[in-house]
Amino acid sequence: MHSHLVGHGSFLPPKIVTNDDLSKIVETSDDWIFPRTGIKQRHLVENETTADLGEQAALKAIESAGWTVDQVDLIILATSTPDMDFPSTATLIQNKIGATKGFAFDVQAVCSGFIYALSTADLYLRAGKAKRAIVIGAERMSALLDWTDRTTCVLFGDGAGAMALEAKEDDSAGIIDSILYSDGTFSDILCAGSPEHAKTYMNGREVFRHAVSKMADVSKEILEKNNLHFSEVTHFIPHQANERIIQHIGHDLGLSTEQVISTVKNHANTSAASIPLAFDEIACAGKVKKGDLLLFTALGAGITWGSNLIRL
Repeated sequence: MHSHLVGHGSFLPPKIVTNDDLSKIVETSDDWIFPRTGIKQRHLVENETTADLGEQAALKAIESAGWTVDQVDLIILATSTPDMDFPSTATLIQNKIGATKGFAFDVQAVCSGFIYALSTADLYLRAGKAKRAIVIGAERMSALLDWTDRTTCVLFGDGAGAMALEAKEDDSAGIIDSILYSDGTFSDILCAGSPEHAKTYMNGREVFRHAVSKMADVSKEILEKNNLHFSEVTHFIPHQANERIIQHIGHDLGLSTEQVISTVKNHANTSAASIPLAFDEIACAGKVKKGDLLLFTALGAGITWGSNLIRL
C-alpha cells in the first residue's frame, strides 16, 4: 500500500501587513527587512482561530481530491498554536468540516511539523489503519510574537495549508520515504512560552547555521537512500523561513533556481503551514504534473528536522 498525494489546499487570512506597515509600530523598515529575509509582507489573523484556518485549507484539499467529507478517516494537524490546551485542534477541525469517521490528532514539531505529520499519516495509510487522510499545517504565529522585538516580529505570518493522501496499491507514485530527526540539546536557540521567554525568542545566527547544514544534509541523505539524484528532483520545497536560508541550501545542493520553490516573500514564515502553502501555490499555478518528484525539507525548534520524498 502506498500513500498518494491526491489533493491540496490553502488559506491565508485576508489581512495583509507589509514591511512599511510594520515600520509604523516597531523600529524597522523595508530596507532593513527585505535584504535580510526576502520578506515583503505577511498575512495576519484578526478574529480567525487556528481551527478556522485549518478548516478552510482542509475543505479545499478535500474538494481538490474529489472526495466527500465523510470519506475522510484521518486528520492530522501540525501546529504550535493550538486553540486550546485540550482538546486537540484537529478534533475542532474535524467537527467544523463535518467529518464523523476515523480519528484526528495534533502533531507539534514547530516548523518541521508538516514533515512529521505527513510521515505519520503515511505510516497509518501503509499499515491499513486509514484510507484517506487530510494532513494540515495551520499556524497563528502572530500570537507568539513580541511586537516590540524587530528581530523576530518581522519574520512570521499566519496561514494554513493541507494535503489529501489516499492509500492505493499503485507503487508508481506516492510518498517514497521520510526521514525525521531531533536534537533537544539545542532547544534553547528557538523557543516561546518558557519562564525566560514568554514570546518567541531566537538566536538567529545559530538557527541559520543549523538550518542550512541540517536541511541540506537530510535532503542528500533521503535521495542517496533511495538511489536518486538532485537532477531528478522537479520541485525542492524547503521550509519557507528566510530567503537567504533557501538560497544557501539550493546552492549547496547544486539545484537550479527553477527547482527551488520560494514563497516567503508574500507569506513570511508560517511555521508548519509553509510547505503545504508553497506547494498549493505552485499546484494552483499549474506548475506540477503527474510523475514530478517532490522533495520537502524543514528545520524547526526543538531542534527538529527532516525530509519527505514524493512522486506525484
